[in-house]
Amino acid sequence: MKKVRFGIIGVGNMGRAHAHSLLKEVKGAELTAVCDISPERLEWAAEELPEHVQRFSSSEELFESGCVDAVLISTPHYDHPVLAIQAFKHGLHVLIEKPAGVYTKAVQEMNDAAAQSDRIFGIMYNQRTNPLYQKLRELIQSGELGEIRRTNWIITNWYRSQSYYNSGGWRATWAGEGGGVLLNQDPHQLDLWQWTTGMMPKRVRAFCHFGKYRNIEVEDDVTAYVEYENGATGLFITTTGEAPGTNRFEITGDNGKIVVEDGKLTFWRLRTPEPEFNAAYTGGFGQPECWKCEIPVEIGSGEQHVGILRNFTNAILTGESLIAPGEEGIHGLTLSNAMYLSAWTDNWVDLPIDADLFYEQLMEKVQNSTFRKEAAGPRTLDVSGTH
Repeated sequence: MKKVRFGIIGVGNMGRAHAHSLLKEVKGAELTAVCDISPERLEWAAEELPEHVQRFSSSEELFESGCVDAVLISTPHYDHPVLAIQAFKHGLHVLIEKPAGVYTKAVQEMNDAAAQSDRIFGIMYNQRTNPLYQKLRELIQSGELGEIRRTNWIITNWYRSQSYYNSGGWRATWAGEGGGVLLNQDPHQLDLWQWTTGMMPKRVRAFCHFGKYRNIEVEDDVTAYVEYENGATGLFITTTGEAPGTNRFEITGDNGKIVVEDGKLTFWRLRTPEPEFNAAYTGGFGQPECWKCEIPVEIGSGEQHVGILRNFTNAILTGESLIAPGEEGIHGLTLSNAMYLSAWTDNWVDLPIDADLFYEQLMEKVQNSTFRKEAAGPRTLDVSGTH
């Protein structure tokens, strides 16, 4: 195979951006088809994409067309596992947008289908291409920070207006999107939280506020506390209702503290690891000598979406290792599912979560919803800069 023929399922906000990337920026990739259930979006494709790009109104027609080797699934969240499983059955490689799905039960079925196939499976965790987080992961995984004691992430710079939520009837509803800020804005941070540290919590206690700042039925403000197997603790705070917002990630370990903020990586490094200092120090008040180290990081935010597309294409053509294997999408989703379940049950949730219980409670939310948005036509938004 000299080129990977791509089909995009869903040419809304992100799908359109991916279409242009595949046409212009990804060597070894060829966009040969798009699929959408919306006649208006297919009309956009006819007007904006080259004539050779075929258009389909159903995924099954695309799967059976024989004109693609791989599909990029860029549809509402519930559809990701369903479409991926169908694509694997048709012998296609699969790249899904984030999140992996809405509930872990379906995502596990998708992962099982991927494991039973011999196809490449990836997820659009484009923030893993960011040199900032790559360097953070490298420092932690190499042992430079020592054993982790605490993780805190305040990610509140997701400001979203009511007009944003009104731009699509599926947005910020249990039936259409399956969640709010945790499922739409935060999948990258939830992934990076566990990917950079190499740790998943053992239990979660979360407080979610539903429709606190906007006329929506899902969460727009969350504070979650987690505990890890080694005794470390963590906080995750997020919202779409504050301006200005903050994006600050702190990881404290035996050897100091690393702070990620404003595109910088700062290591407050202890000259003597805290456990050693504590064991030897006899002076009462005192603390280890600390050096503020500005860690050099490659300028820029990495190749982002295009980088994942290139990596996925190369994985098919040359066997290059995936930056973001699709199977790993379940980790971040497990964290958000656990936060929801904790808020709904007003209790601690142990990991791995009870996937059946979560699904039952989510379906109750869907079936019992009486929420109705003010009438507003669907809009395709410019997603540049939204990650």
